Amino acid sequence: MKLLLDAAEILGYNVLLTIDQGVVHQQNLAGRRIALLIFVAPSNQIEDLAPITPAALADIQPGNIVRVNAA
Repeated sequence: MKLLLDAAEILGYNVLLTIDQGVVHQQNLAGRRIALLIFVAPSNQIEDLAPITPAALADIQPGNIVRVNAA
């Protein structure tokens, strides 16, 4: 995951989206220019993830790890 975060930052991405619940315990984003958005949804299908994405992206800041639960 560290290499993926490094590459995403180099390419100018602001947020990395994932469903990997364990990443919170594996990564420290302090000092990074990228944020991590973790989805907690019934599946990884776009139909489950798309409705919760816009609100989650509205206030996310670099270095944050935000967990978003589907309704």
